[in-house]
Amino acid sequence: MDQFRLFPPQASTSSHEVDALFFALTLISLFFMAIIFLPIIFFSVKYRRGSSADRSNPSSGSFWVESGWTIGPIFLSLGLFAWSALAYFRLERRPANAIEVQVVGKQWMWKLQHAEGKREINELHVPVNSTVAMTMTSQDVIHSFFVPAFRVKQDVVPGRYTGIWFKPTRTGEYHIFCAQYCGTQHSQMVGRVVVMEPQAYENWLKSGEPTESIVLAGERLFHDRGCSGCHSPNSQFHAPLLQGLYRKPVPLADGTMATANDEYLRDSILQPAKQITAGYANIMPSFTGHLSEEEIMQLIAYLKYIGNQPPPSQ
Repeated sequence: MDQFRLFPPQASTSSHEVDALFFALTLISLFFMAIIFLPIIFFSVKYRRGSSADRSNPSSGSFWVESGWTIGPIFLSLGLFAWSALAYFRLERRPANAIEVQVVGKQWMWKLQHAEGKREINELHVPVNSTVAMTMTSQDVIHSFFVPAFRVKQDVVPGRYTGIWFKPTRTGEYHIFCAQYCGTQHSQMVGRVVVMEPQAYENWLKSGEPTESIVLAGERLFHDRGCSGCHSPNSQFHAPLLQGLYRKPVPLADGTMATANDEYLRDSILQPAKQITAGYANIMPSFTGHLSEEEIMQLIAYLKYIGNQPPPSQ
């Protein structure tokens, strides 16, 4: 992992596509630099003061040359734009059935938790040839999760969720860096991804003390914090039901619509007055300062779980 390389190893399915685009841009830049600067150098020498170069009958221009250097770069730029846009959308679309990992950036460490409940700090164990999807947030300042060998980098922002995914293709250990200056010990915010064979990964998940899955931890918080007292079919309080809610449209009191995604659930926990559901009063208390980032992500994991279930019959 620590040996010097001019370029990081290509260890994920996206690395080849990213590298191909990078080298294409580099070669095109070198080509245009050559056709611009080499003639400049040549003519600077040939037509220097005092040279015997023939300066009679200078050319007044060429339609084909001027058309070529105008139309050619236009089509070249459009082609590069289409290529990079397709690559970007492929990297941004999270595949289904991925291994879920929650990440919290904190000065100056990465705190990670697997869906099965296994926790890690500055390390991430994953199986080879399996898609890993990461949901990330920051506890303090802006960080940036960067794995050069996988060619993935994503800012980690306080107060919101961002995400990346990758599919490692080679076993081994690969660096994790914070690519955004985040304070005095920014350079020490490093870690590693350990890519393992599937059976070795399963054995690693089962090693150590038994852990509580993220969904079960979220369910426990849901009851311990009193959420079930309001958001249940037989509750005496008039509060929205959460079953079948996830990723569904929600009508709001101001006449607009919202989608019940991760951001909406987070805001509903921390800023309940921000988006009040139509037909309901603003009676929910704010949990700002009462829940850690890990607990908020566990609650959301449980809400997503029940949110994908059909709502109870009325």
